[in-house]
Amino acid sequence: MASHLLRKPAQAQEGDVTIIHNLLPRDTRLEYVGFKMIDLKPGGRYEETLQDQECCIVALTGKISVTEGEQTFKEIGTRESVFEKKPTDSVFVSGGKLFGIEAVTSATVALCYAPFLEPLPTRWIKAGDVGVEQRGKYQNKRMVHNILPDSDPTASSLLVVEVYTEGGNFSSYPPHKHDQDRLPDESFLEETYYHEMDPGSGFVFQRVYTDDRRLDETMAVEHRDVVLVPAGYHPVGVPDGYTSYYLNVMAGPKRIWKFHNDPDHEWILERQ
Repeated sequence: MASHLLRKPAQAQEGDVTIIHNLLPRDTRLEYVGFKMIDLKPGGRYEETLQDQECCIVALTGKISVTEGEQTFKEIGTRESVFEKKPTDSVFVSGGKLFGIEAVTSATVALCYAPFLEPLPTRWIKAGDVGVEQRGKYQNKRMVHNILPDSDPTASSLLVVEVYTEGGNFSSYPPHKHDQDRLPDESFLEETYYHEMDPGSGFVFQRVYTDDRRLDETMAVEHRDVVLVPAGYHPVGVPDGYTSYYLNVMAGPKRIWKFHNDPDHEWILERQ
């Protein structure tokens, strides 16, 4: 039976723009998070008017120029592959605004959406301002690029982060969840995972499960797949020989990331 959480690339051509994913709340079981991935040929253009959503435009690969109103952020983007493992540029645009993207080179752009709660200025999130941190020990090591963490007031509800995990390691581990609004101990945040692999023929395993197991799916996730996480724990395991990249988008009723570890596996933190 096909998973309702695993979404494969589904290409749709619109001129010089190829839409790889178009996952908006009306098409998923998610209420807060939307995600779109587009490929652009050099000179290709994409425009969108935001209504009740804000958006973080991530220059995943290649160079783009982004225009909003009288502002233009020219030739932003820092890498030809996400596996260069360096931060890239992004642009945050608030609800009610029209933005345009033009590809300077061949480019892949992630559009990350969440509800627009208050008007905020358009902002170029420069690669040099993206916080980089190492998390975990032993076989739970990963590198994180904090594009829009909850400590950054740029957005009203949107959270965006990139994560790299080397082969033989687990990530989002020990399994944690953030599906209950019970602050200060846990926040409710939906989440999407956009995955890439190096080499691209690889795969990772991701399990999404709740304490009562009413939701319990384990998926073999391939290059450019998206996994939806409406609730539950959501660890990722990376086979030996491959490197995992994923882009996370999170949003909920409050813009704060407080997670709860699975008590059956939290003991491993004692080693760290």
